[in-house]
Amino acid sequence: MIRLVGIDVDGTLVGSQGRVHPDIWTAAERARQTGIRLALCSGRPAFGLALDYARRLDRDGWHIFQNGASVLDLERRQTRSVTLPSEVARSFVEDSRRTGRLLELYSDDAYVSESDSAWAHDHAKLLGVPFEMHSFDSLNGPVVRAQWLLPHVEAQQWAQTPRPALEIALSSSPLMPETTFVGITRAGVSKGSALRAIAQEYGFDLSDVMYVGDAENDLSAMRIVGHPVAMGNASDSVLNAARITVGHVDDGGLAEALDAAINTR
Repeated sequence: MIRLVGIDVDGTLVGSQGRVHPDIWTAAERARQTGIRLALCSGRPAFGLALDYARRLDRDGWHIFQNGASVLDLERRQTRSVTLPSEVARSFVEDSRRTGRLLELYSDDAYVSESDSAWAHDHAKLLGVPFEMHSFDSLNGPVVRAQWLLPHVEAQQWAQTPRPALEIALSSSPLMPETTFVGITRAGVSKGSALRAIAQEYGFDLSDVMYVGDAENDLSAMRIVGHPVAMGNASDSVLNAARITVGHVDDGGLAEALDAAINTR
């Protein structure tokens, strides 16, 4: 019996045109009515569109943001977030200022970037917030995640460098097809670690959890649940890790997964 479904955003909930297929919201409502908890599991932060999605999926539940660095109960304002080592954040800031690479630093509820590039503007739009350029020093609250926005080849090269104190997660969005998002959190922090924490909060066994995703940063969660599901548009590694595969994100494939979860009740 599936009691909790973890749901990725870009490429799973949100399609290539930046919209959620209407069948998904209908299926999500059916799932909640049967008692299934739904947890947004996103690389995005807990503001803008991602926050709206989480509230619509499960208003009084736990949700995962920032690849597991922000784990939040939105209704009770509880958190299980994990901060990034301060010396790491400082080294990234120095690198960004020296090279001009696009870096973003995040707290639980805000982010800053010193870039005025087209990618910086595009990403603010994707997040659903107004674009504002701010000094890294102006971020309120502890840094829980850093993120580079890089061309695909450069991102792969960056991620292959050994960084034992850090967790590296590569992700993408169909709305920014030329960009790889390189999310950096403290070592041991991932969607998988966060989903495990949520299951414990609810008192659910991981064998009763479904996870639906499409990208590399979903693998840590898919590998620990009893019901890993890949979207039809997923990467090869995600397809190989899945127990079942559903339709393409633009065809509302997530609704298929939610219906499958309902049918186990």
